[in-house]
Amino acid sequence: MSQQGAFQHVTPARTQEELLQTLLAQGDAALHEQIQAVWPLDAEAAFGALPTPLRLHADPRFTGQGVTIALIDVGFYPHPDLVQPVNRIRAWVNAAVQPPEVVHFGADEVPQWPEWNDRHNRQWHGTMTSVAAAGNGYLSNGLYRGLACNAEVVLIQVRSNASAMTNEQIVSALHWVLMHGAALGIRIVNLSLGSFPVESMAGNPIDEAVAALFANHIVVTAAAGNDGLRRLLPPATAPHALTVGGLDDQNTFDHDDNMLWHSNYGDGIDGAPKPELVAPSIWLAAPILPETELAQAAAWLFAHRHEADKADWIVQQLAEQKLITAHYQHVDGTSFAAPLVASAVACMIEANPALTPALVREILSASAQPVPGVDRARQGAGALAAGAAVALALHLTHHQLASFTTLPHVTATWVTFGLHDHLVEQVAVYGSWNDWSAPVVLTPQEEGIWQGTLPRPAFGRYLYKFLLDGQRWLDDPANPRKTWDGFGGFNSILQCS
Repeated sequence: MSQQGAFQHVTPARTQEELLQTLLAQGDAALHEQIQAVWPLDAEAAFGALPTPLRLHADPRFTGQGVTIALIDVGFYPHPDLVQPVNRIRAWVNAAVQPPEVVHFGADEVPQWPEWNDRHNRQWHGTMTSVAAAGNGYLSNGLYRGLACNAEVVLIQVRSNASAMTNEQIVSALHWVLMHGAALGIRIVNLSLGSFPVESMAGNPIDEAVAALFANHIVVTAAAGNDGLRRLLPPATAPHALTVGGLDDQNTFDHDDNMLWHSNYGDGIDGAPKPELVAPSIWLAAPILPETELAQAAAWLFAHRHEADKADWIVQQLAEQKLITAHYQHVDGTSFAAPLVASAVACMIEANPALTPALVREILSASAQPVPGVDRARQGAGALAAGAAVALALHLTHHQLASFTTLPHVTATWVTFGLHDHLVEQVAVYGSWNDWSAPVVLTPQEEGIWQGTLPRPAFGRYLYKFLLDGQRWLDDPANPRKTWDGFGGFNSILQCS
């Protein structure tokens, strides 16, 4: 089968891996030729920002299905990545008025609300945060999707065109979720905004409202802020919020390149250091607000990019506007790091609906990857590892794997491999410790849980992969350490030290 023919029989995520392997093996020109054959995107700009699921090593089996995320922000737009081909906006709420104005929507409806198409600047921010978390990449054929691309969303606006946002509006939004969240299936609330200074950090109403949501089994994620200062404002100060700082992963897959981004940090109300963890906050693909001047300019720039007399000027304009395609640009800020964590939590809850906010916090901390050479007070537990977090969430539902905080589990004499999958009938592990010859056969320990052991190899670094039902290769979803396999996918890495 030709390489192009092979692309046509794989998922968008698999195609992303194939294209990136083309880049590594054959260079830029081959990448541009292949990507143009697969997606109607500008070839040279298509990887201006790496797709979020790949950079976070997400488990493609979990996409937030059956989970609802509430996003509290200054304004929203019903972006195609949320409403096509099926509408996933459950409700729009205006908490800037009292009582809050609410409009509910069905999956087959075209969502509209008062002033929905004003193309006002305030709509830009909430549109980007909601799509960063739950967008399905509709305008990029799935390329720039969020981790929770099948989650439903509730959009809660805390500002009107005529007035500035107030702390009271944030509290109103949180109280509305407390009253109505259960009926809408809300399990996560994201706050990509900060309050105005409060008279007393202890007992302020925003952090008290976050605590009430926590007590009602709703996870709250909050952006730390972007100034690089030892200064936090509610809700980032809330002891019960997952405060998210910024990470610069250099727009690469190599975790050794991770650097801390200039986000705020400090102490929560109870004196505990904040943030809890960090997530990518730069080079993030986000939608351009449709029907704005920027959207019109982007469409023109990409349509005329290859005209020789305009090429240099257009390249300059694309760089200045941070444009990736005619529909997306790359953005920065902890406002976008926080919804990435919210989307990872949605995938964790899909994998294990019994998770409590406290367990979510523990799992995210246990699976995070510390950023070398950075004070823990500024990074918390470390960088978000979405795939590893989902794997740990799955383990908590099965006592056979609950004792392993990491997989593969390496002891002085044995290596234990584990996989959670209810659909397969045979699982084997092949690896470089014996030149990919005799496999380790995994056996079912309980329904959906496969486990097997290997005598610990000598000191060194080894590559391995699961073979499912003798037909399908899978890199280890529980292990975030991966490398290219030379065939368009990943091998997982086993380190024996």
